[in-house]
Amino acid sequence: MFQTKIEIPPTSLNITYKDSIMTLGSCFAENIGKKMQEVYFEVDINPFGVLYNPVSICNSIHKLIDAKPFSETSLFENRGLWQSFSHSSLFSDVTARQCLNKINDRFSKACNFLQKADYLLITFGTAWVFEEQQSGSVVSNCHKLPASQFIRRRLTVEEIIADYSRLITKLNELFPHVQLIFSVSPIRHWKDGAHGNNVSKSTLLLAVDALQEQFKQVHYFPAYEIQLDELRDYRFYAPDMLHPSDVAVDYIWQRFSETYFSNQTMDIKKQLEQLVADLAHRPIHPDSVEFRKFQENIGKRKKEILASYPFLSERI
Repeated sequence: MFQTKIEIPPTSLNITYKDSIMTLGSCFAENIGKKMQEVYFEVDINPFGVLYNPVSICNSIHKLIDAKPFSETSLFENRGLWQSFSHSSLFSDVTARQCLNKINDRFSKACNFLQKADYLLITFGTAWVFEEQQSGSVVSNCHKLPASQFIRRRLTVEEIIADYSRLITKLNELFPHVQLIFSVSPIRHWKDGAHGNNVSKSTLLLAVDALQEQFKQVHYFPAYEIQLDELRDYRFYAPDMLHPSDVAVDYIWQRFSETYFSNQTMDIKKQLEQLVADLAHRPIHPDSVEFRKFQENIGKRKKEILASYPFLSERI
């Protein structure tokens, strides 16, 4: 094999279809969350939108724990759009009321989801943060405001450890069953150059490693190492040569599944993957007898799956 295989240590974790999983963080958290969603896991994906730095992710989880709705005072208007420093631009809108409704509708669902969550999948993207000059607070998104309104700096390993030590202690008190799986995004942040990117990623890796040593409910999945060392050929990258290609995301998803899913979960996943593929099939002749039989077979298999696994009834 012309490949350096990343060995992932055995884990006691066993994610099943009865578990609830929330993903937070960078685009990679979004990718894995969508992979889980596609095969009918119960998953909540990035309720604040894509988040890149550890502080914004940490603050977002604290907000979900406190469950205090956002108010119009947390919004600002720029270039005809109302926006929030805690959210991605997906929540922006032309009126404050519409923006706030989007935010709080999504926030309420996520707060309820956190109450029953079994796993938090957290992906750090970068150690660099933007602090708003006026408030001194780290923002999740600058929303293309002038750079002069922010101070850009790199977090230290100690800062990240301190923030997450407080958060994990709080989570352990309120939700002692919740397990946290951290990863570092394999997506390079090239704005700071190769060295700057590596220093940033190293800061994140050192912080996660320390947290794993400190807390038994903290685990690490090596998505970063798999992409860089196992999938080092450029065919595993998107055209920008920075993001993983679809093939790479599929492979990392496979490694994630092999690491955390039991044989039964893998078997259910395989059945559902085939069901999803069949449901997506678009026939050349939709009125043909052959296609009607195909649809009947899909309906039969769906009933058989639900009979065997009734807890999937609200998802399929």
